[in-house]
Amino acid sequence: MQKTAYLSLGSNLDSRFGSRTENLMEAIRRLASIGEVKQVSHIYETEPIGFTQQPWFLNCVVELQTQKMPRQLLHALLALERSMGRRRHQGPAKGPRIIDIDLLLFGRVVMQTSELTIPHPAMHERRFVLEPLAEIAPDSIHPALKRTARQMLSSLPADGGRVVRFAQ
Repeated sequence: MQKTAYLSLGSNLDSRFGSRTENLMEAIRRLASIGEVKQVSHIYETEPIGFTQQPWFLNCVVELQTQKMPRQLLHALLALERSMGRRRHQGPAKGPRIIDIDLLLFGRVVMQTSELTIPHPAMHERRFVLEPLAEIAPDSIHPALKRTARQMLSSLPADGGRVVRFAQ
C-alpha cells in the first residue's frame, strides 16, 4: 500500500555531483529507488540557522509515494545521504552538508522514538521548510498541531529567516 511522505532536502556544499542544485537533483533522482516522486517544489535559497558561519542553503520539498514504513523510509534516506557523501556525525551540528534529507510528514502518522519523530519536531518553525511545502501541498495537515502548511507558514514571524526562490 502506497503512503505519502513529504521530505525536505537541503544542500550548501558543492560535491562530486557538482553544485548545490546538482546535489538536490541527484538526491531527487536517487529517491526513485525508494518510491515515486510525485511533486517537487521550486528551489529556495535560505540563510543558515543555528551555525551561521557557513554558506547559504538551497532547499526544496518533495512529495514521495512509498511502500516503506516510517523507520524503513528513514533508514533508506540515511543510506541515500551516505551514498552521496554525507557524514552526519562529522563537523559542527547544523554545519555544512552536501545533502540533508528530513522526513517531515508521513501521512497522518504521529510517532516519537529515539531515532525518529514524525512530524518533524521543528518543521512548524522553519520558513525554509514551510515555504516549499505550502507551495506543493498547502493543505497538508500537521497531524499533531491540526494545522495546514499554509496556516503554519502564515503564522511565522516576518523575521523568521530569509527564504528566497532561487533562480536557476
